[in-house]
Amino acid sequence: MSLTIDELNDTLGRGAGPELATQIAARLDPAAPADWRNLAAVLAARGRVGVTGISGAQGSGKSTLAQLLVAADELAGASAAGCSLDDFYLTHEERGALGRTVHPLLATRGVPGTHDVRLAMGTLDGLARAQTTRIPVFDKGRDDRLPVDAWEAVTGPVSRVVFEGWCLGATPQPAESLTTPINQLEAGEDADGSWRRYVNGALAERYLALWERVDYLVYLQVPDFAAVARWRGQAEGQLPLARQMDRAALSRFLAHYERLTRWMLETLPQRADLVVKLDPDHTLASISAD
Repeated sequence: MSLTIDELNDTLGRGAGPELATQIAARLDPAAPADWRNLAAVLAARGRVGVTGISGAQGSGKSTLAQLLVAADELAGASAAGCSLDDFYLTHEERGALGRTVHPLLATRGVPGTHDVRLAMGTLDGLARAQTTRIPVFDKGRDDRLPVDAWEAVTGPVSRVVFEGWCLGATPQPAESLTTPINQLEAGEDADGSWRRYVNGALAERYLALWERVDYLVYLQVPDFAAVARWRGQAEGQLPLARQMDRAALSRFLAHYERLTRWMLETLPQRADLVVKLDPDHTLASISAD
């Protein structure tokens, strides 16, 4: 199933009208799925400004939608820039220090507490000003941030910043929810709960201020966590063989994110401005706007 521009406009409001959205969608990358092109075109035609956040579990399509939305904004005559929460990971050395001094699991990038939140806030703020701002670039192959001279330079202010991230918009869990391990990783490697308490505390103490910079939040709601594992496995199969994880390694990797992914499935649909529900085949099932 794919959602047409008319169907999307019926939910989001007519905005600039379907004509502009149709023109934009026709000029977006034809290799991208039609429903994703339509959604990006409709959002661009509505002319929203500021920071648009795109949140969703691994494999949900955040990067695809973010890239299409930046391109659609430019086709609509607006300036836009994109950045990912992934590019604000702490350096390999900084995460190694966390792993040694706080908990070994913090050496693995991904969960709250492994990002440079101050750098992320400064970057978003800079893109809204009349200045040149450098957007960090994180090399996942090296598991480290590239040197500053390799970062993307963007001259602002830009009309829209598209900011995507798997845990974007997440709120802390109640303390009592952290008591029982949710999977084998937590039971075996975080038996005392210190890792998950640190992650939860980081959300409360640092990340909420970053989320406040998001003016409009889009949540890509996956059907369930099983779909995350399936889609992430499909994406893994497209990587060079030397970089692919086997099934056991992938399962352990995803276990780092399971708790917060499930919590977001419970809570984020009530908080997001736009909820995009995904079918098991990765097409758009429906959308609902606040």
